[in-house]
Amino acid sequence: MIFDHHGTPARTGRATVNGTSLHYRTSGSGPAVVLLHGVPKTSYHWRHLLPKLTPHHTVVAPDLRGLGDSARPAGGYDSATMSDDIAALMGHLGHSTYTVIGEDWGAVIGYQLAARHRDHVNALVFAEALFPGFGFEDHNALTPEMISSGMHMWHLGFYFQPDVPEMLITGHERELITYMIKSERSNPDTATPDAIEEYVRCYSMPGAIRAMLSIYRAIHIDGEQNRQAAQKKLDIPVLALGGSAFIGDRNESQMRLFAHDVTGHVFDAGHDLAEEVPGEMAEVVLPFLAKQM
Repeated sequence: MIFDHHGTPARTGRATVNGTSLHYRTSGSGPAVVLLHGVPKTSYHWRHLLPKLTPHHTVVAPDLRGLGDSARPAGGYDSATMSDDIAALMGHLGHSTYTVIGEDWGAVIGYQLAARHRDHVNALVFAEALFPGFGFEDHNALTPEMISSGMHMWHLGFYFQPDVPEMLITGHERELITYMIKSERSNPDTATPDAIEEYVRCYSMPGAIRAMLSIYRAIHIDGEQNRQAAQKKLDIPVLALGGSAFIGDRNESQMRLFAHDVTGHVFDAGHDLAEEVPGEMAEVVLPFLAKQM
């Protein structure tokens, strides 16, 4: 469970939107904020940050299409379609305007949400992600530079190969998830047993690994979508957050290609800020959100 600042469990629900069914958690009151998780995570990723937001905001934390306890349709795993899922969900829940906080793939989807549904998005928090179409794919290259930088993303090519990853990962979800999450953090102990159990539960369900891989396999579609969207820069405030041991200040430099009003902050952390440094993240995010109220 995820709890608000009073210790009350967040409400859970399901909504049929944009041709799929999304599971979501919601709590708090005030201006709406939607939290978009990355891979291999679920909305449980936000368990530490959510109670820091609920005194001031209505928080919606969905499981993205195909992940967590959401449905796993055959297609629609490009970031534009997944952003349309979230726009439809927020409309379904009665939120006409909201701020988006996304991390990892959720940040890329959050950008598309802001670009495609500008009338509904007040501001964007973009945390620890690289943009397809703007250099993300280069991190798959087996070069000395990529390896020495610690940013060689070997899994991009592996996940892109049809059928073989499903065969090799099935039955070994725990090993893969534990390795991926702990290896990307400055403090691996922040990958707590309860989180590992929840992520393994969700990614071990039928179709879950296929759905996860489908997000990576849409990378070239995402790249074209991002190049098209970037032709018109966002005119909303953007807060770009990084972990010094992972993408760092590149989050800000990337985001300046996509938006006019960008502020950056880098934490002494790895890739999963909301689990590694949730208190510090809240101290930066809450004042940014307050400016949008």
